[in-house]
Amino acid sequence: MLINFCVGGKEYCGNSALEVVRALERDTKHYPHRGQSLRQFLFWSLERLGHRLPPRDLHLSDQLGDDELALSYLYLRDEYGAGKLSTGADIQA
Repeated sequence: MLINFCVGGKEYCGNSALEVVRALERDTKHYPHRGQSLRQFLFWSLERLGHRLPPRDLHLSDQLGDDELALSYLYLRDEYGAGKLSTGADIQA
């Protein structure tokens, strides 16, 4: 499934949510732990988005794998206006 995420005037595309989130990580200038665990980046990013997201949505489940966490993160950002997510079905329509 093709994933497309737009934020800050830039578009990120990948075959998985994990690819897209890793691209976001590479482009995040002030992130000090580039290339380390996905959870570390998501914690860091969500902390900075805390002013836009309700506290109940800032928790990362220990029961989800990286790709599910990445997709959940992108959906969450889309839902609260911190980016725009579309998938292959949306893009082809």
